Amino acid sequence: MAASELFTKFARVWIPDAEDVWKSAELLKDYKPGDTVLHLKLEDEKETQYKIDPQTKELPPLRNPDILVGENDLTALSYLHEPAVLHNLKVRFMDSKLIYTYCGIVLVAINPYEQLPIYGEDIINAYSGQNMGDMDPHIFAVAEEAYKQMARDERNQSIIVSGESGAGKTVSAKYAMRYFATVSGSASEANVEEKVLASNPIMESIGNAKTTRNDNSSRFGKYIEIGFDKRYRIIGANMRTYLLEKSRVVFQAEDERNYHILYQLCASKHLPEFKALRLSHAQNFHYTNLGGSPVIEGIDDAKEMMNTRHACTLLGINESSQMGIFHILAAILHLGNVTIKSNERDAENCFILPNTEHLIIFCELLGVDYEQMAHWLCHRKIVTGSETYIKPMPKFQAINARDALAKHIYASLFNWIVHHVNRALHASVKQHSFIGVLDIYGFETFEVNSFEQFCINYANEKLQQQFNMHVFKLEQEEYMKEQIPWTLIDFYDNQPCINLIEAKLGILDLLDEECKMPRGSDDTWAQKLYNTHLNKTTLFLKPRLSNKAFIIQHFADKVEYQCEGFLEKNKDTVYEEQITVLKASKLNLLAELFRDEKPATSPTEGRPPVARATVKSAKPRALQPSKEHKKSVGHQFRNSLHLLMETLNATTPHYVRCIKPNDDKYAFTFDPKRAVQQLRACGVLETIRISATGFPSRWTYQEFFNRYRVLMKQKDVLSDKKLTCRNVLEKLIKDKDKYQFGKTKIFFRAGQVAYLEKLRADKLRAACIRIQKTIRSWLQRKKYLRMRKAAITIQRYVRGYQARCYAQFLRMTRAAILIQKYQRMYVARQKFLRIRSATIVIQSFVRGFRGRRQYKAILREQKAIILQKHMRGWMAKRRYKRTHHAIIYLQCCYRRMMAKRELKKLKIEARSVEHYKTLNIGMENKIVQLQCKVNDQTKEMKSLLEKLGNLETTYTNETEKLRTEVDRLRLNEENAKVSSNKITSLLEEIVILRKELKETQAQKKRLEEGADKYKTETDLMVSQLKEQNALLKNEKEELNRRIQEQAKEITESMEKRMEEETKQLEIDLNDERSRYQSLLNEFCRLEERYDNLKEEISLVNVSKPGHRRTDSTHSSNESEYTYNSLLSSEPGESEDGTRKMEEFPDQKGTLDMSLFLKLQKRVTELEQEKQALQEELDRKEEQVLRSKAKEAEEQRVKARGAELEYESLKRQELESENKKLKNELNELHKALSEKASPEVIAPGSPAYRVLLEQLTASSEELEVRKEEVLILRSQLVSQKEAMAHKETMTEPMIFLEDIRKMKDEGEITQAYVGLKEANRLLESQLQGQKKNYENELEILRGEVQNLKEEINRQQQLLAQNLQLPPEARIEASLQHEITRLTNENLDLMEQLEKQDKTVRKLKKQLKVFAKKIGELEVGQTENVSPAQLADEPIRPVNIPRKEKDFQGMLEYKKDDELKLIKNLILELKPRGVAVNLIPGLPAYILFMCVRHADYINDDQRVRSLLTSTINGIKKILKKRSDDFEIVSFWLSNTCRFLHCLKQYSGEEAFMKHNTPRQNDHCLRNFDLAEYRQVISDLAIQIYQQLTKVMENVLQPMIVSGMLEHETIQGVSGLKPTGLRKRTSSVADEGTYTLDSIVRQLNNFHSTMCQHGMDPELIKQIVKQMFYIIGSVTLNNLLLRKDMCSWSKGMQIRYNVSQLEEWLRDKNLQTSGAKETLEPLIQAAQLLQVKKKTDEDAEAICSMCNALTTAQIVKVLNLYTPVNEFEERVTASFIRTIQVRLQNRKDSPQLLMDAKHIFPVTFPFNPSSLALESIQIPGSMNLGFLLRV
Repeated sequence: MAASELFTKFARVWIPDAEDVWKSAELLKDYKPGDTVLHLKLEDEKETQYKIDPQTKELPPLRNPDILVGENDLTALSYLHEPAVLHNLKVRFMDSKLIYTYCGIVLVAINPYEQLPIYGEDIINAYSGQNMGDMDPHIFAVAEEAYKQMARDERNQSIIVSGESGAGKTVSAKYAMRYFATVSGSASEANVEEKVLASNPIMESIGNAKTTRNDNSSRFGKYIEIGFDKRYRIIGANMRTYLLEKSRVVFQAEDERNYHILYQLCASKHLPEFKALRLSHAQNFHYTNLGGSPVIEGIDDAKEMMNTRHACTLLGINESSQMGIFHILAAILHLGNVTIKSNERDAENCFILPNTEHLIIFCELLGVDYEQMAHWLCHRKIVTGSETYIKPMPKFQAINARDALAKHIYASLFNWIVHHVNRALHASVKQHSFIGVLDIYGFETFEVNSFEQFCINYANEKLQQQFNMHVFKLEQEEYMKEQIPWTLIDFYDNQPCINLIEAKLGILDLLDEECKMPRGSDDTWAQKLYNTHLNKTTLFLKPRLSNKAFIIQHFADKVEYQCEGFLEKNKDTVYEEQITVLKASKLNLLAELFRDEKPATSPTEGRPPVARATVKSAKPRALQPSKEHKKSVGHQFRNSLHLLMETLNATTPHYVRCIKPNDDKYAFTFDPKRAVQQLRACGVLETIRISATGFPSRWTYQEFFNRYRVLMKQKDVLSDKKLTCRNVLEKLIKDKDKYQFGKTKIFFRAGQVAYLEKLRADKLRAACIRIQKTIRSWLQRKKYLRMRKAAITIQRYVRGYQARCYAQFLRMTRAAILIQKYQRMYVARQKFLRIRSATIVIQSFVRGFRGRRQYKAILREQKAIILQKHMRGWMAKRRYKRTHHAIIYLQCCYRRMMAKRELKKLKIEARSVEHYKTLNIGMENKIVQLQCKVNDQTKEMKSLLEKLGNLETTYTNETEKLRTEVDRLRLNEENAKVSSNKITSLLEEIVILRKELKETQAQKKRLEEGADKYKTETDLMVSQLKEQNALLKNEKEELNRRIQEQAKEITESMEKRMEEETKQLEIDLNDERSRYQSLLNEFCRLEERYDNLKEEISLVNVSKPGHRRTDSTHSSNESEYTYNSLLSSEPGESEDGTRKMEEFPDQKGTLDMSLFLKLQKRVTELEQEKQALQEELDRKEEQVLRSKAKEAEEQRVKARGAELEYESLKRQELESENKKLKNELNELHKALSEKASPEVIAPGSPAYRVLLEQLTASSEELEVRKEEVLILRSQLVSQKEAMAHKETMTEPMIFLEDIRKMKDEGEITQAYVGLKEANRLLESQLQGQKKNYENELEILRGEVQNLKEEINRQQQLLAQNLQLPPEARIEASLQHEITRLTNENLDLMEQLEKQDKTVRKLKKQLKVFAKKIGELEVGQTENVSPAQLADEPIRPVNIPRKEKDFQGMLEYKKDDELKLIKNLILELKPRGVAVNLIPGLPAYILFMCVRHADYINDDQRVRSLLTSTINGIKKILKKRSDDFEIVSFWLSNTCRFLHCLKQYSGEEAFMKHNTPRQNDHCLRNFDLAEYRQVISDLAIQIYQQLTKVMENVLQPMIVSGMLEHETIQGVSGLKPTGLRKRTSSVADEGTYTLDSIVRQLNNFHSTMCQHGMDPELIKQIVKQMFYIIGSVTLNNLLLRKDMCSWSKGMQIRYNVSQLEEWLRDKNLQTSGAKETLEPLIQAAQLLQVKKKTDEDAEAICSMCNALTTAQIVKVLNLYTPVNEFEERVTASFIRTIQVRLQNRKDSPQLLMDAKHIFPVTFPFNPSSLALESIQIPGSMNLGFLLRV
């Protein structure tokens, strides 16, 4: 494809940058051939120019589309080059927080410098069994691929982990080993996987140190082989080590540390066992303070020391050996502090001061001689041909010898520890295969590079060569598999560099040769290198300014090595004299380190060759050193590297390349420079380059068709997808060299997928533009129509408005004319009215003047008359007043007298009222009385006023009389003069009377005021009392309200507390159930292991002579059942078991039955506790019975004396009545025999019925009387006996009196017989009362238990209803009501059955009486003549067959028990039973057999049958453990058997729903409660097994059906996939869809329904199935970046809706299964909601309440757009979500526990089926069973 087609405007490219390595830019105009400059615009909107090289004309690399950025596999990128790889890794690491990325066959791991929650056991379980490309990249995916290929291909595997120091190699290798240990488990009880993991802390402590780049850097390479057996379980491990950095023991650079173990030792100096080591702080030792950084932040060395010691103990290094190790390490520290001083006179001599403390401690710790060690630290031997000289060493040489000795001791100790670790991990059985984990150093280059870096880079050259060859081989295999024409791919071959190092006359050969030279030095060796290789190969260069260095062009970079120290490090010289001193040590461990051994074996045996040192011997011939001592370090390293490469080439390698993102150890910080440098060094870019050379992009035909269907026309789509893809590609890409068609895939050159994506995006963009154009046209058309319609409407309204305005104008004109007319008329009329009014006014004024003048004359005359009238009136009045005053005086005198009397009465009454008021103040009733008195007084005042009125009337009469008298007196004035004196006196009396009248009036006024005041005070008091009453009422109401509120609050708080306690109790109950069921599962697993071991033992015993075989069924019956069979086993069986264990003592060590014995011990303890409680309960009951019996006896004794006479009288009366009834019966019989005729006594006639009723009544009464007589007789006798026992002193007299009364021997005999009968009757009554009491006690207990269960059920229903929404709450209440009505209906049915039974009983009695009457008829016919008999017709008589009444039991012989178990359990086919017969038939048959054993009271048979049944079920389930039908069938039957044992146990709690017939079938002799518990445990085990079977069946369907399959076609298009997706380790076995899951669910449900499983149990199983589906789907969603998209969220929600529809169809909405899918539903909603603004964040936080914070953030990080039109989630939005959710308290666990099993319960479900009605079909081969 031409560059002009790709480098167009807006195309994005990568250009080099000094800081970021590569920078993105966008073309501003199209590129044309011949252009020398590209015009670009950077991301910061700056414009720049990129100059094109005129010679190469190489254009900058193109950038991949955004849709391809962030892919799991780098090979999925269309443009494969360095900037694309770097950018993809950066986006995944920085934006998505993903540290793992595939690059073809390589896993690139970037160190996050932060602890991530992605290594838990849940993650391991999620990756276990998955194909490598199905999940997101992870170290567990690589480990699973290696494990799977080992099992599938029968080929050993290797995982090669490499990288720089600090890149995370050791951690990655550790996680890989943890994965193997978790997934595979251990083949024995020795817990090898724990030991393999325990080797890590030991090796880290002795082989890891802090460097400037890493706080826990491995300073050695190791290759761990993890061995597996034929079942691919870990059986052992072996470790090889390479090139320990011994120089670190004596030297560390700045800010670095020595090995961790030395600092751990110093940090633990305070421990008592370390006091003898005489340690101090690490700063005080020379070897641990050279770097100046003895402490690592966040690391507790003392705690790490405890971990190290624990790991040593776990790996079998005993305490004494550990202390020996610590002695040697402490001695090394003290050796470093030994000061060597030079002689001032002779610089060639040196010495150690006498009694040097650290040297003394060194010698004491190692048990060596102080003088010799001090001497040989400063001297050495020189051996010549004939003599031996001891030469002193100069100071620097002695210090080097001291350091060499310290290094040699540490290296020897390191080798010893590795050897012991390997010995602890050694496999005890033959190794079938292994997986090797290589944790080796990556390519290193420093400012100063020496011998160690040379060896490291040499090893990396070898590994890179092997890696290149493997990648090349895989590419070749892929091309040949797809039949693509193979063309040689040019890739970098580093064989010349390897030859430069290891070939003949190579660098290592010249180094070894120089080491053998007597006067060899680093300078001479450098000159030999220059002479041999300089200018002869381009890979070897010489620095310009140095003659002691050389440069090698490695595959990663050029490295300059300094020659100084090469020879010394290659020789690794240690003086033999010092070694000899150490060999004489008293410390056993040190002597063992330097003991003469055979030549070291290859590194495969765990002994690293590089640790060997060359010892210079004075007498080499005498000592005869091994060849190994003659080999240099370089030679040994080369040999071990060759062996390693041979091992790797013999295995299938898997590569992990660890990348260090920055040198500052910042979390999630990416330095592009450092990353590119490591990518180049580790071979990732080489992989990319090899892939890019060929056809890196590969699509299957189906994937290509689904992705690029939009580029095809309808006519191009054919039925053959392969041909369709061919035709389309030929049209789209003209250059046929850019792609190739394989058998199953299409291969593309680099950049072609990007081109196709560009075409697809253009096509989609054009389609979007067309859609937008159409939509916009439709919108504009719609807008135009709306505007046109609006314009017409506006015009209509405007025209109407104008018309209305014109009409208004016309109306206004007409109105104006009318107004003018009326206005003119009004003006004229007003003028007329004014004139008229003026005229009227003038007339009125004139007329008024005349009238006033006339009026004044009349008024003057009238006033004169009035004056005269008034004068005359005054004179008359004066006369009247005089007379009136006299009369009033007389009246006042009289009234005064009467007022005084009244006043006295009022005073008396006032005093009494005040007294009454003071006595009774405050009382309302008294106030009412006072009010009544006030009313009476007012009435009296009214009466007085009436009297006063009467007096006034009399007064007026008297006044008139007086007037007449005055007139008469005036006439007789002259006569009155005589009596003038008398008049004056009368006048004086009148004055006095007037004064008294005034006083009386004043007193009256005061009384009225007092009454008013009293009334006001009374009213005020009443009002106050009313106010107080109102206040009291308000206070009362307030108190009542407060009390109600407090009661309401208390009730609410109690309800809330009750709900919380109920919820907590439910949680605790579920936890306890789950804990118990997990223990039961563990017990089952141990039992299976025990059975397997026993089978292995039996297999071993078969080959031995004299082994006694037993029947397999019998042995299984004795071994598998553990509860009661172990307790009830016979002595012979136990002796046989001990004999078997004695025959195989070797097997005892491997049987770790600790947990089994603990469980058995716990069961025994529980049984003992239960027995003790039962005994205590029985004792309490006996005490209660005794006390009650004692009280009853006392009461009977007290009442007996009074009852004796009454009972004797009653007996006589009953006897007389009995005789009377007998006479009546005889008379009735006689009457029937005399008067009856065939018509009268025929059955059914009225007379017959009447007689029959009378006969029945009389017979019943007779029976009752008989029973009463017997009871009274017995009571009488018992009373006499009791009295005889009580009164022993009077006994002879009583008997004598009785004997005297009994006149003959017959009476005495009769009394004796009666006494015996009475005793028997009393015993039976006592037994009956005891039994009744026990029954009543059991009934009460059952009622209490039922009430508890009812309360718990009501509480559960209440809690469930409160949790439900209102609609569901109503539905639940309705369901509850329906259940209650159903139970009531069942009760009514039971009553109906009882009535039917009563009717049947009456019918039987009727038959009996009819038979008696028939006998009477026969007796009567004997008296009839033969003639009469001949005349009567003979009626035919039916003789019915008497049916046998079965009791619902099955009888079998003891010898047929095994046959019963075999036919009914082991060989029974569930399909035939489930289809043709009643559900649970085997359970019913087994219970009927148990009933018969209980009926005959055979406890051995009951125990044997139940034991055989349990073991038989276990055996068939073990044999057919993966058959869902078998497991479901026996779960259903086990539950039914358990329900039968409960229903017919005789306990009142389980007998509520039984019919009377079923109650008769209850067990009588045995209490099987313990066996019910065992069977319940068995049901739990079967349920767990059923769950596992369902999980195994559903597991391969879930991910494919719920996630991968497109249920809604066309919603999502597949993105380009990488190499990993195409090279899955398991071939595709067919695609599962959602319909497959639904079909499987239907299959499960129909099978369970056919087996008659309880509905509640089916709901629990369905809930468990849905939980498995939801958890597995969500876990895979969280681990698959390609599934986190908007379209996938729609697919998931549709799939979930289909599952909910299935629940509705099966009526399982109340099972709780939908709630288990809530996390998955919310995750799907999270993929679809908007993720931009703060409002979106708030909505997400409130919506996703079932997801944890880690899950929400993970989904948002993984969200990947499938198309360019979708947007990624920004990092700021994710931070906003994290901030909002930081206060949420939820689990930090990322994945759901897919292995979680909800605790199961088995609600009691009684059966209405009658046992006697069950028929056994002949197909079951149970003919030996007899119905009883």
